[in-house]
Amino acid sequence: MQKQNHESKVVSISISKGGIPKLPVSSIRLTFAGLEGDGHNHDKHNSPIQAVCIQDLEKLKELNQGGYALSPGLAGENLTVENLHVNDLPLGTVLQFSGGVILEISKIRKPCYVMDAIHPKLKDDAVGRHGMYARVIKEGQLTVGEVIEVKKCPPLRAGTYGSG
Repeated sequence: MQKQNHESKVVSISISKGGIPKLPVSSIRLTFAGLEGDGHNHDKHNSPIQAVCIQDLEKLKELNQGGYALSPGLAGENLTVENLHVNDLPLGTVLQFSGGVILEISKIRKPCYVMDAIHPKLKDDAVGRHGMYARVIKEGQLTVGEVIEVKKCPPLRAGTYGSG
């Protein structure tokens, strides 16, 4: 299990009818398909394996220091979290939220051409800092400020870690 120095929590929840930016909401229902009311412009993103996109606030701050004006939801993430270090979690890690929702880290999020609308170099500079996708294990209501507990990290296997 990952040892964390500070409590991990949800700092922003963001949705859109499709595409970027995603806009903040204070609370939302998560289903196996993803966040209610959240749309996708590209079918490749409409998958239970990619039901939720999670990004670290710390990575957004790093990218901001690199000259990109990013804020929660701007690059398409659904959940912006603090003190989780999601890109360092192995695939299969289970996250339990204090309100009862449970997610499993399922896929590394790779930056794509959609980031060009923000800045032409962002997709290259965001590699390894662009968050992770998760599938929903237990549906429920999710609210900004909820605490996140890393419940299970699978055994170390080559190729299963995010690159961050």
